[in-house]
Amino acid sequence: MGTLQEDGVSTGEREGAAVPKLRDGIEVRHCHGLAEIERCMELEREVWASTDLDLVPSTIFVVAEETGGQVLGAFDHTAGGKMAGFTLAMAGFHGEQRYLHSHMTAVVPAYQNRGIGRMLKLFQRTDALRRGIALVEWTFDPLEIRNAYFNIVRLGAIVRRFIPNVYGITSSPLHSGLPTDRLLAEWWLSSPRVVAAVEKGAVESQPAPAAASPGEAPVRILVPREMPEWKVSDRTKAADVQRQIGEEFQEWFGRGYAVTSLELNSDGGWYSLRPVADPQRIA
Repeated sequence: MGTLQEDGVSTGEREGAAVPKLRDGIEVRHCHGLAEIERCMELEREVWASTDLDLVPSTIFVVAEETGGQVLGAFDHTAGGKMAGFTLAMAGFHGEQRYLHSHMTAVVPAYQNRGIGRMLKLFQRTDALRRGIALVEWTFDPLEIRNAYFNIVRLGAIVRRFIPNVYGITSSPLHSGLPTDRLLAEWWLSSPRVVAAVEKGAVESQPAPAAASPGEAPVRILVPREMPEWKVSDRTKAADVQRQIGEEFQEWFGRGYAVTSLELNSDGGWYSLRPVADPQRIA
């Protein structure tokens, strides 16, 4: 999938059904000790290519693990236990609702397109459910449509919130000097759509996008296929389109709509939105 989460990285994910803890020599487990946490930081630097100012320091990994979050690693036992990827999540509350905020998931380029990102997410889900946690959230770039497809269709997340420039302008070349506008993925771990995504590799066929009122077109938001090119060749154009897309999301989220599907075609990526009353029951 281009980039996985912000929790947002290159993983190459486009996987199918549920992935076991150990597959093809890859084991996913909790990280232990400073040496493994420091290796997470090395992977962070390799994947995002950020300056030290924008790196999450090792102390935050330690605090996350010690306060109910997660530091998960994917280890290759065919290569002496080499770390191939990691996930960092922090414990949080929405009122009385406990949840995990999955801040980072990274898979190094040499291990991409092997399902490791999905293994990390499914281990994260299993661990959260074991602890009685029903919700995992993360931010992701709406312009990165392959990543978005993984989040929404392959994992079953929904989106009801847009956050403009949440991290500010960063030094990472992955962000192309643009504002870090983000969608907030809600992964309701026991909802029918997430259970289907885990068991079948993707959510069930979605109903047609809802129209705002009879006679109007269904609610869809397009990220043009030219967006990656514009980020490189025409930053002004990319920024203008990014702003327009953000305004559309904010309008429809304000009306009680949620992103529940994403179609990739020759136009680019079409987000589909419909009203959602109870995210835990959505199919």
